[in-house]
Order: sequence, then structure tokens, then C-alpha cells
Amino acid sequence: MRRAGLDYSEYATVKVHKNYQAFLESEQPERLFGLTTKGHCYYHQVAYQDGDYLMFGPETRGLPVDVREALPPEHCLKVPMCPQSRSLNLSNTAALVVYEAWRQLGFTGAVLEGEREA
Repeated sequence: MRRAGLDYSEYATVKVHKNYQAFLESEQPERLFGLTTKGHCYYHQVAYQDGDYLMFGPETRGLPVDVREALPPEHCLKVPMCPQSRSLNLSNTAALVVYEAWRQLGFTGAVLEGEREA
């Protein structure tokens, strides 16, 4: 986290939960999506909403089976891949999905071309 967030840590609020159940109890996510190679829908087919949560599992093994199976099938998302291709690494997958959600939400908080910072 330190290396990945080096330039952006002042913009992030990082919370550490004891386990997945503690996360659910603390955050009470209304909509929770998991990214998995075993997904049922593609990440770009979702109409993201403010407050959605995105889960990414460890690069070596993905989301735990019990976590994945607790999600509704339409909340298990995947990234399109060519046949016989390895899955993308975690940082690339997160970048794709987070930017798609942010795009759908109108790039909230961004200064877009032609706009001036206040």
C-alpha cells in the first residue's frame, strides 16, 4: 500500500478490518462487486452508483471462494480476455474497473480539460 499510494496517500482514507465479516458489519455496503476470472458479467456492463464497493482478491489466487459465492452472480465481474491469455495483473485490473466506474459517475472531483481549479 505504501509504495502504490506514495503520490496519492493524502487523498485516501485507508481502513483495516479484522476480517471480511468485520468489513461487512462496519461498512454495510449497499452494493458490493467482486472482480474474478469466474465472473458472470463484464465490468463495463454495470451501471455503477455512488457508494458502490469494488473488491479485488490477491493476484495469485483471486477472491476466496466463500466471499465470491456470497455475492449475487451479477455482482461477480470479469474483464474481457483473449482465449489462452493470462489474466491481467491486479493493478491493471483495478485501474480499468475503477476508471470505468469513475467515468460513469462523471469523473466526480476531477478537473476536466477547459475547467479551472478554484
